[in-house]
Amino acid sequence: MEHIEKLNSIKEKKRSKTKPNNQKWAVLSISSIPLVMTLGNSMLIPVLPIMEKEIDISSFQSSMIITVYSVVAIFLIPIAGFLSDHIGRKKVIIPSLIITAIGGLISAFAGWKMESPYFTILIGRALQGAGAAGAAPIVMPLVGDMFKNEEEVSSSLGLIETSNTLGKVLSPILGAFLAGFFWFLPFFSIPVFCVISIVLMFFLVKTPKKREKPIPFKQFINNIKEIFKNNWKWLYAVFIIGIILMFILFAVLFYLSDILEKVYDVKNVKKGLFLAIPLGGLCIASYITGKFIKENKVLMKWLTFGGCILLAGSIAALTFSKAMWYIIVLFLLSGIGIGIGLPCLDAFITCGIEKEERGTISSIYSSMRFIGVAAGPPVMAIMMKNIENVMFFIISGLGIIALLTTFFAIKPENENTS
Repeated sequence: MEHIEKLNSIKEKKRSKTKPNNQKWAVLSISSIPLVMTLGNSMLIPVLPIMEKEIDISSFQSSMIITVYSVVAIFLIPIAGFLSDHIGRKKVIIPSLIITAIGGLISAFAGWKMESPYFTILIGRALQGAGAAGAAPIVMPLVGDMFKNEEEVSSSLGLIETSNTLGKVLSPILGAFLAGFFWFLPFFSIPVFCVISIVLMFFLVKTPKKREKPIPFKQFINNIKEIFKNNWKWLYAVFIIGIILMFILFAVLFYLSDILEKVYDVKNVKKGLFLAIPLGGLCIASYITGKFIKENKVLMKWLTFGGCILLAGSIAALTFSKAMWYIIVLFLLSGIGIGIGLPCLDAFITCGIEKEERGTISSIYSSMRFIGVAAGPPVMAIMMKNIENVMFFIISGLGIIALLTTFFAIKPENENTS
């Protein structure tokens, strides 16, 4: 009898060792999704000035290559989230990755073979945006399905956020490196990354067979309305600040990419490294802030406020000089300001919304942030052409709106924000 009990305990230990190991591989596989999606968009920022020359388009037209991706994602993210609740996460993620790969191939083939590829590239980018909507935002609820322990969920999401951060830093360097060979090569890399992610997802990620029955669509809509009714003030504030921060980030990256090449003749990998400086500052600040804030909402508010002050001040200071290193240092400071704010906004939603509705509200928040991503490059292109003398004051003014919104609309001491 003792021998049987020993055998059973050995089997249990083996199971407990094997399962976490398998889950680690599953989490690493899932973390490839935000990495792929970040690379698929931000990688093109340093390539835009090259595209302008190669296919004879304006700065505004090149900015639309980023914008069309984001506009499509804005509308499809909530739909993808709802579908994943009803048919399963992997059944949405894997087809979405396939659509992203097809979009990359269309854009790449157009750049390689067509004489006037611009509109075909936009079609490919729209497909990539549709794929991104059905892949990256589903990651958080998928992790929630796989783990029941809150600590395991948090640590897994931390690894995934690190992957997203790595993608932000690597994307301009990789994009500039690939474009150094052929300007359309970054488009070809997207299907390669997608195929790797699809294989990892298919073989290594096992979602639970038993899932909670999704609520009917009508009840789903009513629940969302109720959440906004009870939390509208701070929730809209978080959305507005998120839009502003992402708008400024992508406007700044578009501007920096353009002037490095056209004014300072900085190209290829060197330009990618310069673009990675503000993104690196953003990522380090984001990582440290995420570790520091925990569930302290008062601290989240004042860190967001401080980040917005740093952002608005550094952008306003850009009007005083156009020296290259002066601009890069100030963009680094603005990146740090954004990096301080973003994890606090994420945490407000994580801490302020019940677990059952958290995935949906997070999806809507992701859509809102994509508005900033979509608007940043084309608005900056228009301002650079028409009102270059005052454009940094305008962008700094948006930073001031964000900090005032933080100060007046986010009140953690009030019970309705918890």
